[in-house]
Amino acid sequence: MPASDPIEIHLVSDSTGDTAARVARAAQAQFSKHPTQLVRHPRVTTIEGLSRAFERIAERKGVAVFFTLIDRELRRLTTEFCQREGIAHCDLLGPPLEALTAASGDEAELVPGRPLAFDADYFKRVAAMEFAVKHDDGLSGEGLEDAEIVLIGVSRTGKTPLSMYLGYLGYKTANVPLVRGIQPPANLFRIDSSRVVGLTIDPERLAKIRGRRLRAIGGSGVRDGYAELNRIFEELEEAGNVHRRLGCPVVDVTHIALEEAANRIIDLVEQRV
Repeated sequence: MPASDPIEIHLVSDSTGDTAARVARAAQAQFSKHPTQLVRHPRVTTIEGLSRAFERIAERKGVAVFFTLIDRELRRLTTEFCQREGIAHCDLLGPPLEALTAASGDEAELVPGRPLAFDADYFKRVAAMEFAVKHDDGLSGEGLEDAEIVLIGVSRTGKTPLSMYLGYLGYKTANVPLVRGIQPPANLFRIDSSRVVGLTIDPERLAKIRGRRLRAIGGSGVRDGYAELNRIFEELEEAGNVHRRLGCPVVDVTHIALEEAANRIIDLVEQRV
């Protein structure tokens, strides 16, 4: 398939299709040269409903089918249809159900659309996300002793989105802005430095980000030197002094995605604990 041709990923599910959509998005991220489109076929619980989905799918070219169907017969029919039509497909629930059946010795209950249970991990992630919201841009340093991860860096180095994403992963994360001319909170130097990670970025890249931010909120691109390169060099040097004083590792976020930056931060903290 030429790189410019779109891929349609058809999601066939007996519920909303959210599980299949999450897997599809994770997979499609690895095929950046191909535009993709997700097409949902939700609430497919009967053979008639499956047939209607097949009619739509059969008309398309360059498609893949991801399905999350509990019913064995519907899974079998979907597999047979895709094989007959030469359509790429992936059963996202069949193999996991078979693996758990083998491990437990019990048969799956096969109840379509059953909601996911709220386990301890779910509540841990909710608490971590609430913590991240409460301790976003914590210039006062309050609550840092309760954080599992503390991010420090100058403005627009991604502290807030990283904190929220790490919270989503279940890590109680606080972030502290390093502001030129203002001393960091004293509490930052009292906590265990193994939990602290500094963030830095290329100065020219930061100048562009700040310039866009100022224009987006109606500024001229200059506010007390906020987007001026000379001032940014000074800010980053001052932040580097704080990083060295704390002896904390530093992650350069210039050319890495949010998820990669978060993984590096987790690795650095867990290696030092």
